[in-house]
Amino acid sequence: MQSQDVAPHPSSASTDRVVDVEQAEAALVEHYPRLVRLAYLMLPPGLGRSRRVLTAHALTQRALPRGRSSAASAIPAQSTGRDGDPGYAFVRLQVVRTALEAGPSSGRRVWPRRSQLPPLLPQVWGLRLFPRSGGAEELALDQRLAGLSGAARVAYVLRGLEGLADGDVRQVLRAAGVVSTTAALREADGVPAQYALLASPEFDPCSLQARPTDLMRRRQHTKAALAAVAALAVCGALVALPGGGWGPDGAAAPAYAQNPAAEAALDPGRLVRVTPAAWKTAARADFSVWPARGPLADDTALLRRALAVWARPGERVRVSATPGTQTGGPAGPPQLLYAGEVDNARVVILYDGLRIARYAEPKDGTQGAALDFARVDGATGTEASALVLGRSDGNVRYLTAPWVTKAAERDLTKPAAGAMDLDLTDGVTAPLASPALQPGACSSWNVLQLTDAAGTHLAGDLGELVPARLTAGRPGSIRDVSTAEGLREWAPFACSLAAQRSAGIRSVNAWQYADQPLPDGSGTGEWVCTRAETWRGDGTVALAQFHTPGGRYGAVAAKGTDGRACGPRDPHVLAGVLWKSEDGSWYLLAAGGRGTESIRSTGGVTESAEGRMLAAPAKQGARAELTGTLDDGSELHGLH
Repeated sequence: MQSQDVAPHPSSASTDRVVDVEQAEAALVEHYPRLVRLAYLMLPPGLGRSRRVLTAHALTQRALPRGRSSAASAIPAQSTGRDGDPGYAFVRLQVVRTALEAGPSSGRRVWPRRSQLPPLLPQVWGLRLFPRSGGAEELALDQRLAGLSGAARVAYVLRGLEGLADGDVRQVLRAAGVVSTTAALREADGVPAQYALLASPEFDPCSLQARPTDLMRRRQHTKAALAAVAALAVCGALVALPGGGWGPDGAAAPAYAQNPAAEAALDPGRLVRVTPAAWKTAARADFSVWPARGPLADDTALLRRALAVWARPGERVRVSATPGTQTGGPAGPPQLLYAGEVDNARVVILYDGLRIARYAEPKDGTQGAALDFARVDGATGTEASALVLGRSDGNVRYLTAPWVTKAAERDLTKPAAGAMDLDLTDGVTAPLASPALQPGACSSWNVLQLTDAAGTHLAGDLGELVPARLTAGRPGSIRDVSTAEGLREWAPFACSLAAQRSAGIRSVNAWQYADQPLPDGSGTGEWVCTRAETWRGDGTVALAQFHTPGGRYGAVAAKGTDGRACGPRDPHVLAGVLWKSEDGSWYLLAAGGRGTESIRSTGGVTESAEGRMLAAPAKQGARAELTGTLDDGSELHGLH
């Protein structure tokens, strides 16, 4: 539906603001991703994820004024979005209005509104587009929003994503044509205020995954279009889906390929089940020796749905995968690791030798499911000690390896605070606070501490199925973070783990490679390199960080991606930082690892020094290039 011009109120004609097409277009282009996210969240979830994405884009693109300008006095003056810009307020109001119109009509309207029809533009043929999937929390929130009326859903989204006060929300709703704003706000109060989840990739219709439509059905429909009316009726009956809740295959798409290997992979009776004591005599400790656990491990119907959805996820399934992880079905019968109820979902965890697959469906029987994948090839020992079972209300539960004897929660930023024991029940931990979705500034960073026969290990939740192993020490001779020294080494740099969320991280190592006396005599600064290794090999990230005496957190001085620096293949690093002393003087400080014989600085600061340290007077904002020489005569370049 074309957006309507906003007519000026008679009593405020003298103060009407005018929004011209150029101003509205500038606001729409600048804030397009946010406006589309607003539309996506406000639209009725019953549209289906693919159509909901296209409709959100269509409503946003149709939000421009029809004329050269429109009076905007009816727009609420507060307009927290974005900084009081009347162009943004106008476009947002049009998006709210058309999103409300897209809901089911309560009157006797015979003809549907334009916003209730599939959008003419944009259109995508042969593909289904949908946002990346979040976890169980996002799935539960989406289901709660689906139960709200359109006005209440708009109120919740304006509160949470736009940060509007209730009075401002009332104004926007009235301007959009809602009569009972009080009832809408009261209904929105019935959904917990999980506003941080609204910024999740789950609700981002600008960052999309693409899958083909059912290819066999599409071909059948093409042939059926040339056949008689009777053939069309038969084809329609064949492709119709049951509407009475969970079918035998749950949220899986219709079957379109059958062969013996595929059928074996879908048979819950052929799932690999390891005995509880197998790990004690196995040659190696990895996921292949985990026993099948959980109270629903014998629920054949649940296991069949999980396998079917893995092989062919339907439109209502939210699929996510760590970078570099394939999402196709298993090549043969996978291994069952767990099946049970976790918070508000029934969860099944499977392993095919290369990947962990986590299937989750709502306990209340509503349709929709989540399917998450993580790559774990080569994981042994500590790397195969824990998996994420579920997330809820900012907490996370883990399933631990059978060799784990004790679990605890520790704040990595407070090395002297000690660890808090977690109950272990059949390998499942009690919930612990997770930093994976921690909003705002970093004030703490909780990690999982596991104890087994080999010692104590730390693992960090980075928003994926497999927590990242945390280590310390020089590359080539790293150690688990279990000693007081290792904990002190990690503490100032724990919050830098936030930069590695959802990147497919296998392990993160912190290495204090240099101590540098500060030029004003106020103490000694610490140079630490934190290097994140990925499961796929590429995508590594090395951060050179500098920590001054008395500072709680380290500062990132340089970053290197997809390189060998600070790693086992090249255990050397060189980085510099502009540092301001207490008397206001600026210096370029630089340091290299062991084996660095000299350092040279060019560009904004020209200086050289023998040895591993360089300290030179500098000006604020100066930029310098660093080069070093190693003891074997080779050249060392600084991280940038």
